[in-house]
Amino acid sequence: MKNALVKENIVIAFSSIKNHRLRAILTILIIAFGIMALVGILTSIDAIRYFLNQNFSRMGSNTLTLEGRSVRIEGQSAKAYKSINFDDAMAFKNRFSFPAKVSVFAQATGMATVKYKSEKTNPNISVYGADENYLATSGNELDIGRNISKSDISYGANVTVIGKDLADLLFPKNKDPLGEAISIGSGKYRVIGVLKSKGNSFGFSSGKMCVLPVTTLRNQSGGRSYNYRVNVMTDNPEKLDIAESEMEGTFRVIRELNPQDENNFRIKKSSSLAEELFANIRNLRLAAVIIGVITLLGAAIGLMNIMLVSVAERTREIGVRKAIGAKSITIRNQFLVESIVIAQLGGIVGIIFGILIGNLLSMVLSVGFIVPWLWIIGGITLCLIVALLSGIIPATKAARLDPVESLRYE
Repeated sequence: MKNALVKENIVIAFSSIKNHRLRAILTILIIAFGIMALVGILTSIDAIRYFLNQNFSRMGSNTLTLEGRSVRIEGQSAKAYKSINFDDAMAFKNRFSFPAKVSVFAQATGMATVKYKSEKTNPNISVYGADENYLATSGNELDIGRNISKSDISYGANVTVIGKDLADLLFPKNKDPLGEAISIGSGKYRVIGVLKSKGNSFGFSSGKMCVLPVTTLRNQSGGRSYNYRVNVMTDNPEKLDIAESEMEGTFRVIRELNPQDENNFRIKKSSSLAEELFANIRNLRLAAVIIGVITLLGAAIGLMNIMLVSVAERTREIGVRKAIGAKSITIRNQFLVESIVIAQLGGIVGIIFGILIGNLLSMVLSVGFIVPWLWIIGGITLCLIVALLSGIIPATKAARLDPVESLRYE
């Protein structure tokens, strides 16, 4: 009996929507816009989170980086910390006894121009000096060729491993770059390997980079000193905290720091940048929720208005229903169901368009199609809340109408 009554109320609700389709469509669109904004933005955020997780996991979630500290402001003066030089970095690599891969590297520039015969790049190529463990600790893999070897480092060989995008620029038409000599700045280097493409990760791209043996970079620096860094990659993320303590202790000894001295270096986890970005994303998510709620508040007011108008227009109908035995609770439920149907129609339309709009960013980031089940359920729930809040007053008003007065209503 109850199921039949609910079914009848839904049929009456659709009939009312059909009879007042323009007004109903406008209300549905208002609700749909609010849900679309909410689901669309939150789906986009999910795409960004997935993209960040995907790309930062390639860097190695079990990697620590030892680097120099930045300048610190103390009152009106600035305190500069000593950078990590080549000798410090190599001393650390030789002394660090924890079971992990250790890599010494430095970035020479991010604005190098690379040439091969008549081909020339823009001045936007990153040049690194690194050892044999750098590719593994930085999350890079070889596509073709070989890695920098210990022999290359011992002899300071003029060899380089280049990124896939750089190889495509300098060697078009699928020409094999291995063994070819390219010019990086004023020096010539033989290509021994090409990295696999990883794409762009918010400005961090391995596609346009050259990796030289760290000793080659040092020998050809012309007296310039670089800020060296050290990557330490453990075989298990659970060992990170222990490795970090070992790193700190080892480098404090190298720097000859007293127990009371503060560290003049810092140790960063590979996930720290991702965590900072995730913190900003949380703020963006909060802003999206606020925007969606404000829009839905406007939709709730619009829905309440249409239901009040509907009650006024159907006063005689309510009087007839009550005259033939309809109870007040039946009338109330009829208008509540109508309010819920309108809100859910708006919610469904908004969810569909929100998912489509949100996945436009997923397509750009190449992370696949995302179905945000949590936000879909949240959107449906919000629409139900909006329907109940907007429909309870008009439904209660309809239920309290006097049947005699309603039958006289013109």
